[in-house]
Amino acid sequence: MSAATLADTGPGEHPAADTGDTAPPARYLYKHKLWTRVWHWTNVFVFFIMVGSGLGILNAHPHLYWGDHGAQPDHPWLELPHWPGWATIPGHYNLALSRRWHLFFALILAFNLLIFMIVSLANKHFQRDLAIKPREITPGHLWYDIKEHLALRFHDAANPTAFNVLQKIAYASVIFGMLPLIIFTGLSLSPGINASWPWLLELFGGRASARSLHFLAMVGLLGFIIVHLALVILAGPIREVGSMITGYWKAPEEH
Repeated sequence: MSAATLADTGPGEHPAADTGDTAPPARYLYKHKLWTRVWHWTNVFVFFIMVGSGLGILNAHPHLYWGDHGAQPDHPWLELPHWPGWATIPGHYNLALSRRWHLFFALILAFNLLIFMIVSLANKHFQRDLAIKPREITPGHLWYDIKEHLALRFHDAANPTAFNVLQKIAYASVIFGMLPLIIFTGLSLSPGINASWPWLLELFGGRASARSLHFLAMVGLLGFIIVHLALVILAGPIREVGSMITGYWKAPEEH
């Protein structure tokens, strides 16, 4: 390998073998820190369990209401179908088991988010990578990023590991919006929490409203996951998934 090749290799990059070819070496950039990867893959598993067990609980009364209470005589704002066994956990109707699965993994979801937030503040991941700058939310900048996405260009050639503003908005809405909402509305549905923190249920407008908001947060997270998976496929699933496993992201040739 030539000295020039070694000299041109930047931080976080793996040098390619010097074969005499004029093609530039592939660049591997360190994109995802260890705790981000642990948090991501833990959430993949936990959210799968949470949705399945949540649908099992919902089968006990698949109607949603607003207000303090919700019962059969009341008029629901949404009537849901009865979910089949393959879509629920434990796979057949058992309200007690569904609740046990749901509550156990809800603790993992909540503490996983708390630790991720503390670590991300300490290592400045939030400040460095996810902070939305005022110039990024101007109409011109937003429209430019939308056009880049429609053209399937997801990375800035000058800084390929940086998040664009649409990614920042999406991740911020999940980390600081939908995940805290689903956690705290779930807590408000616990009789034990009601006894200790009665203000939490009042904050969400009553038990029926908290249950509806809990469901809507779940739908929002499912929507995010569907869009996220679609963009991963369009951006190159091997590269994107590989970076979330190893931390190293292979920059496209045009970068």
